[in-house]
Amino acid sequence: MIAIIDYDMGNLRSVAKAFEKVGAAAVVTRERSVLGKASHVVLPGVGAFRECMRNLESYGLVDEIIKAINSGKPFLGICLGLQLLFDEGEEDGPAKGLGVIKGKVLRFPAGLLDASGGLKIPHMGWNGIKKKKDSPFLKDVPDGSFFYFVHSYHAVPDDPSVILASTDYGVEFTSAVEKNNVLACQFHPEKSQHLGLKILKNFKEMK
Repeated sequence: MIAIIDYDMGNLRSVAKAFEKVGAAAVVTRERSVLGKASHVVLPGVGAFRECMRNLESYGLVDEIIKAINSGKPFLGICLGLQLLFDEGEEDGPAKGLGVIKGKVLRFPAGLLDASGGLKIPHMGWNGIKKKKDSPFLKDVPDGSFFYFVHSYHAVPDDPSVILASTDYGVEFTSAVEKNNVLACQFHPEKSQHLGLKILKNFKEMK
């Protein structure tokens, strides 16, 4: 059973429906007992870094997230759920993250340029990923595959070995990470059609 953490942020039902499409039993919950019994845990998120951390703390979910990760069960962060795994986010001033992965979450620099002369922030729409290493999470996902992004901030890991994939948007940024049983993607697999579903199926099959 896959537990999707409910902290009043993000498109939780869309994530749950996507898992159901790949044959997974998924439940949206903030109940500690359910999170403890789940075989897999997912932290989605849409919104502001500081507010999301505040919600996780107010619902008593920070310790539950760390407990789930330390148990060794597969754990997936999606979009802001990736960013929250890092030490600190700079949105609206420095805010402490979960500290699972060392590094910071920074805003895209102003004045990003492409061949046409300019790129908008937020980074919104389809973009390709460059695979940095092999992983069961990206099994049967070709290098250069396109996924759907919506974000203005990106994670910068201290240790480049955790970077699973990167994406170019005026600068090359981290679009997926892997550290032991923790996986996370900056893009939205639930909005990324068949390849997004493939990634969720890969996650479901991890032990």
